This record gives sequence, C-alpha cells and structure tokens, in this order.
Amino acid sequence: MSTTQTPPVLAAELAEAWADIQRYHPELPDLAAPESLIGESSSACGHELSFERLLHEAVHGIAAARGIRDTSRAGRYHNRRFLAIAEEMGLDHPEEPHPSSGFSLVTLTPEAKRRYRPTIDQLQRALKAHTAATSADTARSFRGPAARHGSSGGGVRVKAVCDCGRNVRVVPSVLAQAPIVCGGCGKPFRIPDVVGAAAG
Repeated sequence: MSTTQTPPVLAAELAEAWADIQRYHPELPDLAAPESLIGESSSACGHELSFERLLHEAVHGIAAARGIRDTSRAGRYHNRRFLAIAEEMGLDHPEEPHPSSGFSLVTLTPEAKRRYRPTIDQLQRALKAHTAATSADTARSFRGPAARHGSSGGGVRVKAVCDCGRNVRVVPSVLAQAPIVCGGCGKPFRIPDVVGAAAG
C-alpha cells in the first residue's frame, strides 16, 4: 500500500497539460520531472503553480531547445529574448520590465485562455484536490523550515535514474512525495542505492 501524501494524479495532470502545450509547440522538450514543480510553491517567475506558471516554464524549455539565453542574474532576470518566446506562446507582459525580474511576470492572453481552456480547468481541479489532500496533514506534521518557506525541500539534488537509462536531478524529499515517471519508458525514476552507485 502506498504511503505517499502527494496524489500521483497531479503529476499526471501536469504531464498532460505539458503535452497539450507541445501540440501547439512541437519543439518543446518533454517535461522530465513534473513533481519538481509540485515541490516548489513559487519560483523566479513569481507565480504559484498553475497553467500560467507551466506555460512560463515551457518558454524556458523552448529557449533551451533553441540555445537561447533567456535569463541572467542567476536566472532571476527574464530578458527580451524570453519575452519574445513568451509572446509566441500566448503570454503577455506590461510595457516596462520589473527592475529585478525583468519580463518574468507574464500573463495569459485572452487567445491563449481560449485555446487552453479545457486543460486550464482540468489542471485547476487537480491542483485544488492536491491542496485539499496536503493541507490536512500540515496542521499535524512538522515539515521543517525549508517547506515553510516554500522551497523544494532545501536539500541537494541527486541523480535519479530509470530502467531505460535516462536520469534527472531531484531533491530526495520531492521524489519521496510521489513517483516521478519517465516519459520514455513509463517507469518511475529511483535514486540508486549506495552499493549500486559505488559499483557503477
């Protein structure tokens, strides 16, 4: 019987929403670890986890696929190259950049809201269910300072592997919340045991 507290359905919904974005933007790489987004309540973009946040992350994915440097200042400042791709993907921004985060605070255009409406609604339902499932245990459980301040666990990212040989870097506490499933083979990523890692 599973003892995970994060509903696995949320990772699946995130992956499905990402796949919907890929239908319109085929050059977007696969989302290797949807659970890594769940473990963080906010990011440099300043958004809570939502479809808008997911589309923001997809902009970074497209930039990476094109070899474009879309941020500076340790990823905090989102430059005009980021904004250009964001506009392609249905995100808009006020005229002037924010002094510290640049064009990070992008919002969905009306056209993008119409295009992705079913996906937005489906993901919103999954996020509400996730919040309801996890908020009940926060009153009874001590999660430590990292969780209270909205980080992904505050730990060091380690390599997790799947049976087909792909790997991702992940904070162990995030992986412990629920399985992260490989988009290539469909099997969960796991952190190799010390003996296996030493032998490899």
